[in-house]
Amino acid sequence: MNTLQLSIVHRLPQSFRWLAGSAGTKVEPIPQNGQGGDNSLIGLKLLSADGENAWSVMQKLSQALSDISVECTVLECDGEPCLFVRRQDEFAATGRLKNFGVAIAESFSSHNPF
Repeated sequence: MNTLQLSIVHRLPQSFRWLAGSAGTKVEPIPQNGQGGDNSLIGLKLLSADGENAWSVMQKLSQALSDISVECTVLECDGEPCLFVRRQDEFAATGRLKNFGVAIAESFSSHNPF
């Protein structure tokens, strides 16, 4: 069975940017009042696997995006592998991953309007 079809990713709530002088190798969160602009990145964290298996799955996800020319990088963030893509490529990236059977976990507000 394809391991991508058993994968669940979650979009990290903050935006990121490349750390000065470390483009492609290190990211830093963008302050909430900061402007990300064209350099803004989103991060996807794997929820369905951990350890060495998580790194392997993230590399496969990265390859799936590279196949459609979406630039991405797998880096450690808070001790776990995360996939970073440019904000403007977010919809193409998540669409591609969904086509491979990857589930995208959504955040829900605890506010109940009823």
